[in-house]
Amino acid sequence: MDKSVWSEFSQKKEFEQLNRDIGCDILVIGGGMAGILTAYYLMREGKNVVLVEGAQIGSGMTAKTTAVITAQHDTPYKDLIKYYGEENAKNYLMANLSAVEEFKQLINREQIDCDFEITPSYMYSKDYNLNDEVKALKKLGYDAELVFETELPYDIRSAVKFNDMAQFHPLKFLYKLAEKLKIYENTFVKKIDGDMAFTDKGNIKFKQAIVASHFPFINTHGWFFIKMHQKRSYVMALQVENKLNGSFIDDKEEGFYFRNYNDLLIVGKGEHRTGCKTKALEQLKDFKDKFYPDAEVKYLWANQDCVTLDDMPYIGRYGNLNNVFVTTGFNLWGMTGSMVGAMVLKDIVCGKDNEFAKTFATKRRVLRMQLFANIGAVVVNMLCPTIKRCPHLGCALKYNKREHSWDCSCHGSRFESNGKMINNPATKDAKL
Repeated sequence: MDKSVWSEFSQKKEFEQLNRDIGCDILVIGGGMAGILTAYYLMREGKNVVLVEGAQIGSGMTAKTTAVITAQHDTPYKDLIKYYGEENAKNYLMANLSAVEEFKQLINREQIDCDFEITPSYMYSKDYNLNDEVKALKKLGYDAELVFETELPYDIRSAVKFNDMAQFHPLKFLYKLAEKLKIYENTFVKKIDGDMAFTDKGNIKFKQAIVASHFPFINTHGWFFIKMHQKRSYVMALQVENKLNGSFIDDKEEGFYFRNYNDLLIVGKGEHRTGCKTKALEQLKDFKDKFYPDAEVKYLWANQDCVTLDDMPYIGRYGNLNNVFVTTGFNLWGMTGSMVGAMVLKDIVCGKDNEFAKTFATKRRVLRMQLFANIGAVVVNMLCPTIKRCPHLGCALKYNKREHSWDCSCHGSRFESNGKMINNPATKDAKL
């Protein structure tokens, strides 16, 4: 089930494994979209950058994304204004709009063939008129459009349209950009101490380091294991004749989301806490049987995302570490989130001001309702009487029958049936 449409593309350069001690100006840990973009922009600033990836670049969440590039995310801007203030909401919007434009410029500048398309994006509702969202966006300086009909296979009440957003093939993009970088694959960083990163085959001395490893793995700083949890969602690619002009997401968390890639309709569903039960796969099948009964299911896969307390990424200093930074918590929107992280960290690391840095700073208010849900999940799973424990912080592991894995609902680490690690923040295999 875990093979995405992007995984068919395998034309990537192979990078060597680190086998000696080295030094660099900037060490980037993590070879997904966030790490590659961050390393690229720092390289353009003239920095001596080394990127290390524990497996192969692009093999993690970047290979599982739906690869939509939009500033329209699943948290309405009217809610961002209500809960976090107009300034933060506007910065979040403008940062993501800038990310969309930067993708356009970067792809053109580097002449990257990655099936890039300019398309509109829509947030739709089956139940409500979303005019309040349009008003909120106009208040923030963006001229969104309210529409009442779409190409979706079912009726809607209304939708908010963002023009000139985009979508692409993420691995074609990432592999091409990576060719410009100094990368070591199969080089797993076990820990950082001072200005040194430790791996099995060699150590790396750095002046500054950036952790872009999906979920931050240093537990003694930043408290990210309390400030974030992970969610899984499920994606189906159907071979259909009709094509949607744009990407679509339901205004409800449990709704469906859509985009096209060539002759495939990509349909997503889910967003449940990792390690908890879900009916998303049955709901995807029911959707297919109802609206596309004759369509062939070409791909079926799952994705996993880090979710923050306030729906905004953490980009900035890693706790109290003076020379280590982090970019994480993209809340299901890893493409624009990765680009925002790269642009913000480029300025921070180079000693420049960035107008969006304050909004995404890692040290911001944590007293949100989700904090108590995260703490509750940890307490419950710590006390759960089972011998199968996550090596991250000792939470109980639960068997995922559908994906044949052992999952941690505290922080989202996942393991194969033999204990081999699939997803972090765990840094080693589980003893099962």
